[in-house]
Amino acid sequence: MKAIWNGQVIAESNDTKVVENNHYFPPETIKKEFFKSSDTHTNCPWKGVASYYTVEVSGKENKDAAWYYPETSDLAKQIKGYVAFWKGVEIVD
Repeated sequence: MKAIWNGQVIAESNDTKVVENNHYFPPETIKKEFFKSSDTHTNCPWKGVASYYTVEVSGKENKDAAWYYPETSDLAKQIKGYVAFWKGVEIVD
């Protein structure tokens, strides 16, 4: 699977985990040069507190376009630290 934004592959893995129709990429498979930590956090009742990244490619920013759970509930432990995308990031096989 590949995550693509603004014409750039920003993550690529053959081992994503699918939860609620979102592909979660292992943290070592994201191209860290395109990710900036965000102060945004949200709470999922069953997964835990999500942290976000802003994606930046070729001078364009996509605020909070990626999220991950640094700590998870027992129900979501398979995606701890894994990164998922939205806000126009295309996921392709």
